[in-house]
Amino acid sequence: MIILTKTDMEKVFTMKEAIESAKEALRLFSEGKSTIPLRTNIDIAKYKGQSLYMPGYIGGDSQSLGVKIVSVYPNNINKGLTGVPATMVSLNAETGMVEAVMDGTYLTQLRTGACQGAATDLLANKDARIAALIGTGGQAISQLEAMLNVRDLEEVRIFDMNQERCQKFVGDMQVRFKDFGTNFVAARSSREAVEEADIITSVTTSKKATFEAQCVKPGCHISGVGAYTPEMHEIPAEIIVKADRVIFDTIEGVLAEAGDIIDPLKEGLVDRDHYQGDLGDLLVGRIEGRTSHDEITVFKTVGTAVLDVHTADKILQKAKKLQVGTYIDM
Repeated sequence: MIILTKTDMEKVFTMKEAIESAKEALRLFSEGKSTIPLRTNIDIAKYKGQSLYMPGYIGGDSQSLGVKIVSVYPNNINKGLTGVPATMVSLNAETGMVEAVMDGTYLTQLRTGACQGAATDLLANKDARIAALIGTGGQAISQLEAMLNVRDLEEVRIFDMNQERCQKFVGDMQVRFKDFGTNFVAARSSREAVEEADIITSVTTSKKATFEAQCVKPGCHISGVGAYTPEMHEIPAEIIVKADRVIFDTIEGVLAEAGDIIDPLKEGLVDRDHYQGDLGDLLVGRIEGRTSHDEITVFKTVGTAVLDVHTADKILQKAKKLQVGTYIDM
């Protein structure tokens, strides 16, 4: 069995590779080549957290099998800990033997950023130059990296309710991603961040919209990444109603978990046909993506084990090839 740390994984797998892996995983899901049960979510009310168990199997040429154990504890950020600690276990599909254990926290960050990057690549205008990132928690770095990898961005405006944390994040990102030549700005409000933005990515656990609908320009692409329970709402309902395209990672997951998508449907603001389908459906040609420069497109993700299982397998195979990681006997 091989143990892969975050450092090992970073050494063998890039964000560009992760974005392509996300596209392939969602395509395989839409083609019916995977078995992905809805995740089990255990509420840990005392500590305001959730513990989730995400198994999955992908057939076809991939033959990937695994389970991710992930917890979501927003208050961890105040303790200097990641808000989304996780462990990924990859199994050999032929024998059922555990083949690898890897840093699931980093895998979650990587595949979640890559999923948004895949959607942004497929749905945002090609000439997008200004982006907004709302939220600077544990998922924010990979979300930013994914946007930078799919569009040539001149400026990214970053907003967080904690201005001190936002300023530090901006300074760190200016150093970390200096090779992209992008200007990073700490916005004083979400309005300042999203006005005239071509791309908006919100990655928070907010229970109310993180930006105002009237500030969204025609042609904007919006990704809602953070809100993952029926009580959470990142995207304004008015934007869901106004959007020309509303597409998900998996429609069954989003309609079971994402409050900002469930409530407009429940309240009769939109009908079911307003939600076009999955990103994988777009990749296989079942639904249309953006058809004009001025369309507003929305992508919502709550996460799916197909991304974890597929990306973990890709990382594992590269690690084996490059002989990276620590091998142990069980």
